[in-house]
Amino acid sequence: MTHLPFVIGAYAVFVLVLGADALGSWLRLRAARRQAQSRQQRQQARQAAQQVTAPALSTELER
Repeated sequence: MTHLPFVIGAYAVFVLVLGADALGSWLRLRAARRQAQSRQQRQQARQAAQQVTAPALSTELER
């Protein structure tokens, strides 16, 4: 009687769970990077639009 099938099965399950965890982490990280990049692009566009459309203060408001 040998325990080899059980050991092989246990290692196979371990490798599958480890792979699924790594894949899930990689997908979440990729989505987070994409969200951060789009947020940064929106902020840069908003800042550029504010600089272009910001009216100059009159001398009365500067005092």
